[in-house]
Order: sequence, then C-alpha cells, then structure tokens
Amino acid sequence: MEIGEVPTPAPGPGQVQVRVTAAALNHIDLWLRQGLPALHVPLPHVSGGDVCGVVSALGAGVRSMAGAAEGDRVLLNPGISCGRCVACLDGRDNFCPDYQMLGEQTWGGLAEYVVVPAANLVPAPRGRIALDDAQLASIPIAFITAWQMLVDRARIQQGETVLVLAAGSGVGTASIQIAKLYGARVIATASTDEKLAAARALGADETINHASADIVAEVKRLTARRGADIVVDHVGATTFGKSVVACAKGGRIVVCGATAGYEPVLNLRHVFWRQLSILGSTLASKARLPALLELFAAGRLRSVVDRVQPLEDIGEAHRRLESRATFGKLVLSV
Repeated sequence: MEIGEVPTPAPGPGQVQVRVTAAALNHIDLWLRQGLPALHVPLPHVSGGDVCGVVSALGAGVRSMAGAAEGDRVLLNPGISCGRCVACLDGRDNFCPDYQMLGEQTWGGLAEYVVVPAANLVPAPRGRIALDDAQLASIPIAFITAWQMLVDRARIQQGETVLVLAAGSGVGTASIQIAKLYGARVIATASTDEKLAAARALGADETINHASADIVAEVKRLTARRGADIVVDHVGATTFGKSVVACAKGGRIVVCGATAGYEPVLNLRHVFWRQLSILGSTLASKARLPALLELFAAGRLRSVVDRVQPLEDIGEAHRRLESRATFGKLVLSV
C-alpha cells in the first residue's frame, strides 16, 4: 500500500465528483491487496467502498437536485449497476448482470477525490442525532448488507432467535442492532470478553466466547436445545458446519461473505432432514441506504467506529483489520 499522486478524476456524463472526507475499510480491501483469483485488477488501484464526502463537481447531464448540488454533504451507495436492465428497473439493482462494487471493480474512495454515477449519491441525514463524517462512512456496506440478510432474505420475525457470528465485525455490529429493532433475541459470538461486553452494550441478549467455548453446545444450551432460527454467517469455512448444526429445524442460514475460506465441509443430512434454508446475500438495492439513514437520524440505529486514522496510516490500518482486533469499523480520514 502506498500514498501516491494520480490525476484527479473528472466526472463524465451522468457522473459526479466527490471530495472525500472519510472512508471506512472492509475485508474486501484486504482481499484486493492480497489478490483474488477471479478478479484481475490493473495497478495502480484505489480501493474503498464506504465513503462520505462533499460534492465537488457535476458531469454533463447531471441536474442540480437534492444531494447532487456542489457543496452538498453525501454518502455513496457502494453498488454500481447499469440502471437499464429488468433487475435495475424493478428496484433490485444488486441483481444487475453488470453489478460492480465501488473500490473493487472501479476506483474507490481511499483518495482525495472519487467519481461515481449521480444515482449513487445519498444526501447526509438531517435529524435529531448528528453524525460526523467518520460515523457516516462506517454505515453503508455493513448496514445495507445486514439489512438485506436479515430482513429481505431471512424474513426475520419478532421473537425469533438470531445467532450473529463474529459480532465485532461491521456486519456483526449492524446485525445485532437490526435484529433487536425487529424484536428478536440475539446470541452473539466473539473472540474476547471485551468484544462480548461491547456486543451486549449494542443489545445482544446472550454472548459466546468462541475462542474458549463450543458455539453449537452453547447455542443448544441457551435455546433449550432448539437452536437459532436465523444464523448470520460471514466467516465461511471455519464456521459454516457449526452454523448448520446450531440452526433450528426450519431455520435459515444467511451468508454474505467468507473471510475464513470459501469451501466448507457440509453434511447434507442436516440440511434436508431439518429442512434448513441456506441463503446468499450481496449488499442491497440503492433504495435501502436512504431508508436506513432515517433510522440513524432518529436514533434507532447507531454507527460503531473502532477508531479513526489518517489516510497516511493505511498500512497500519490494514494490519489492524487483518489482526481482527477491531470492534466495528475502522475509518480513514482524508
């Protein structure tokens, strides 16, 4: 990782230039640095999909509107789609055949300026709860992902039990809050007592230290052997087998990533005999982020920032995220 100079990106037709003030890291930033076998990224590359900033220039054809006038404070929707296909026109743009993620297939926001389609701008919320730039940058990817996982895919219901693995992650901290918003009982796992205490402060009803206790045995104990109705698993190969066994009959396991490996061992007998549903999930439609921001402005959800560091500390920030020492999002100020 290097701090270097590249030409300032200029907005083309239908695009907007944003002067970045804060950008949060995600595990995709680590994977891009390490290299992904199916994704060939020309270098140099600017990563970063969680961005807060100020509109600094409009491309041709972009009308001045709420959230698109120069000087407006905005967040960026991280999903980029064609806007013309059936999925996009149906409001399911994250199913677009040409779907891309800001900072992955395109240059992202870990820079002074970024250019995005005007449709990806979301005005910063105005409500009784004031959020600074770092707090805003910590919201998009984690919260739209967790919302789609629990609400749109798993169809969470009041009174259900939700098991949230790796609760100290961005998706984990978001999942705890969204599950509680829907009146669910939350069991959260983490590797340290400090993270478990922070998870309880966010609303988790029960916690499991997965470094010293067996997740399946503890979930069975806490649910009178019934298991969890929903399991939020973004860890992957090392946890997926446990997720299956910890799930209740007729339960749902929803997966948005695989930070610890892509190829788990799966005993299919557990899946068909107990009639489990395994659901994949990627980000959410563009309509989700503005609706979520209203919940933040009303104080019903809150951002969780582990720490804020200057962009110049990008190497240290990657090392900290890679060490899994964070609780919540790690944000870089620009």
